[in-house]
Amino acid sequence: MTNQNDTPAGPTGETRMLIDGELVPAASGKQFDNVNPATEGVLGQVADAGHEDMDRAIGSARRAFDETGWATDKKFRQRCLAQLQDALEEEHELLRAELVAEVGTPVLLTYGPQLDAPLAEGLTWPARFIDEFPWERDLPEGTAFGTRSWRKVVKEAAGVVAAIVPWNYPFEVTINKLGQALATGNSVILKAAPLTPWNATRIGRLVAEKTDIPAGILQVVTTSDNTVAEDLVTDPRVDLVSFTGSTAVGRRIMEKGAPTLKRLFLELGGKSADIVLEDADFAAKLSMAWTVCVHGGQGCVMLTRMLLPRSRYDEGIAAMEEGFRTMAYGDPTDASNLQGPQISAAQRQRVLDLIESGVDEGARVVVGGGRPAHLDKGFYVEPTLIADVDNSMRIAQEEIFGPVLVVVPFEDDDDAVRIANENQYGLGCGVTSGSEERALSVARRIRAGTASVNGGVWYGADAPFGGYKASGVGRQNGLEGFEQYTETKTIAGGLPPLSQ
Repeated sequence: MTNQNDTPAGPTGETRMLIDGELVPAASGKQFDNVNPATEGVLGQVADAGHEDMDRAIGSARRAFDETGWATDKKFRQRCLAQLQDALEEEHELLRAELVAEVGTPVLLTYGPQLDAPLAEGLTWPARFIDEFPWERDLPEGTAFGTRSWRKVVKEAAGVVAAIVPWNYPFEVTINKLGQALATGNSVILKAAPLTPWNATRIGRLVAEKTDIPAGILQVVTTSDNTVAEDLVTDPRVDLVSFTGSTAVGRRIMEKGAPTLKRLFLELGGKSADIVLEDADFAAKLSMAWTVCVHGGQGCVMLTRMLLPRSRYDEGIAAMEEGFRTMAYGDPTDASNLQGPQISAAQRQRVLDLIESGVDEGARVVVGGGRPAHLDKGFYVEPTLIADVDNSMRIAQEEIFGPVLVVVPFEDDDDAVRIANENQYGLGCGVTSGSEERALSVARRIRAGTASVNGGVWYGADAPFGGYKASGVGRQNGLEGFEQYTETKTIAGGLPPLSQ
């Protein structure tokens, strides 16, 4: 690791892709840069796949699923997932340094959701769940059209899965997709995020060198060309697309996948409301409001739309202001910083443009709102608190994906629920009250896939995660996430007629 203003040598990542069991460069020989967002320096390169490479990966995945015993040999799958788990744990600290460098994540966050938490459960929980999942269930004996039959429902692997991952929590999303898709017997083509490719190519190398996973069951493809990635959506050899990213791209995947009737899991954007009722402990709750800035606010389910009762609105703003002013941010290798850079210059500019739009519409910037003067390198935005926001403003309706909290006043519980639901997204929500019963009653009325009541944390490999409305289709993790990577077959067998 390097200091903030140095030219990084950084960790050295895997430049090759995994295709058909081999670690390979792009057929064209092309590569693209992997950039450290905290220093703006180039860490190194990675293979830049073209259509030829993607075609080979899809063909290999199709053959591996159709011609090997992977889909039917549950014990073998468990053993291979255990091998991959062991290999990842051997390179645990190398992976940590790599994530800090290419993602710009604060190092402290790698001891939680960026690395340690998903590494502990992302593969191990699905591997165990293979033994618990109801792969078959019997139906009552049936009589139809004069024929007696025994009947059963069987769950089988969906087929070839395209797993397309984002840059904000790349390892977390990748390992949770791979764990469930592989445990259920599918072959997988992992398309890495071009802004954070090395954690994916590391997994590819470990699969090739340290596991018995058959050639073709996992492909890892890196490309800077979105049209190459789109081959996964249009190719009829791919059965299911598992995508985490923006709602705009999710809509395009749905559209492009329609001709081949792709099955889809789409975990998309969010603009989650955090409702603080007037009977809540404002000091305890709002002193931590700055946590929306962790990792530069680059989290889809972060509670970035704060709803405060009008009766205590000014008090609430004052309670949050000091935390935003004193929040430590900067060099992600410094464990005292919980906010690092935005992932790119383009993302930084998008955040700044949205802040400006809020000011133009009449909102008030209480803290921050610009680029930090003391950091001359890196794609940083100041921790930003914006008050006097109307829910119709762009900053209240659009996902900013930056270290920005917008604060909207409400009149009563019904008004808070109305405001929370008046948004295209429905990924998460939070409700805080002096009464758990009241908080739970409000949370149940919000159209969102996850809810935190009085600070409760729902996260875990056993907990389904996803959203309502424009926040997606399907769920990651848990029984629901496991089952979505399967197909359902109903089988009947003829029985002798009953004796007269």
